[in-house]
Amino acid sequence: MTSTPTLFRRLAFAAACLAFVVIVLGAWVRLSAAGLGCPDWPGCYGHLTVESAARNLEQIASAFPERPFEHAKAHKEMVHRYFASTLGFVILILAGIAIANRKDPQQPVALPIALVGLVILQGLLGMWTVTLLLKPLIVVLHLLGGLLTLALLTWLAMTPARPASPSGSNSQVNPRLRALAGAGLIVLALQIALGGWTSSNYAALACPDFPTCQNSFWPEMDVEDAFVLWRGLGIDYEGGVLDHPARVAIHFVHRLGAIVAAVILGMLSIAAVRQESNPALRQAGVLLGLFLLCQLILGPIMVMRALPLALATAHNAVAALLIVATVRLLRLTRASAIGAS
Repeated sequence: MTSTPTLFRRLAFAAACLAFVVIVLGAWVRLSAAGLGCPDWPGCYGHLTVESAARNLEQIASAFPERPFEHAKAHKEMVHRYFASTLGFVILILAGIAIANRKDPQQPVALPIALVGLVILQGLLGMWTVTLLLKPLIVVLHLLGGLLTLALLTWLAMTPARPASPSGSNSQVNPRLRALAGAGLIVLALQIALGGWTSSNYAALACPDFPTCQNSFWPEMDVEDAFVLWRGLGIDYEGGVLDHPARVAIHFVHRLGAIVAAVILGMLSIAAVRQESNPALRQAGVLLGLFLLCQLILGPIMVMRALPLALATAHNAVAALLIVATVRLLRLTRASAIGAS
């Protein structure tokens, strides 16, 4: 019979996999310009399903004259919402198990409950993404909320730390590695936020060449207008509202951020691989390095091929995998520290 802690971890792993799917679907919806495929929330044009909406086109045309019904876009948006709702339900089950098993000293309780609050916030951000017409700040916050959900579920899915082995190998983990892992996670989150800002402001093709940008290593750009977080209500951001120099600035800063993130994550990967006494850390370092290399290849190819949907979605998927790999590495360094104490 499966024990409650094992069941909890397996369910957390399943939820983490589902969170990854939700993030990739969200990128797919955004990149295929289907973010307003259903201009209301939580339904679609006042209906629970796309098929129901498609049978009432005259009613929809009257209620939403500014947003004509497009079946393909509406279907993409609702599929994303269905998966996100399922994830929320699974997280509620996780929280219920945690509360019921709260007397077990190894049972996490605070994180599952926090995840319920995060899912509620994500639901609100999802609604505001639509009702505020794809406002970039809300889109980025929604993306970061999804990645935080994935990170916390990954953390919960990992086996709790066990006592140190008699050989004391856990004590050989360098404390600097833990600090580097934490720094890597922060820098990665900031870089993904920049990527979300680039995508939501339709700046991904502002620099169609590589390694130069607009045939220059330091192009003309409008940094001041590029990073205005709030421009008021009632603005439709579908297609973007910024002038070209501002979009160039966003894209160029994202490239600079990629260099910084690559250096720090590369250092983290190498440092983890050098932990010869800890095979789990070495494997995590190798995995992080592979994901990083994949991302560094995908980015330039995606730009030079004019942002094909498959590559752009893969770019977002690998970013999520980088989060998973970095969180796993951070969790392993913390487990080693606990085991050595």
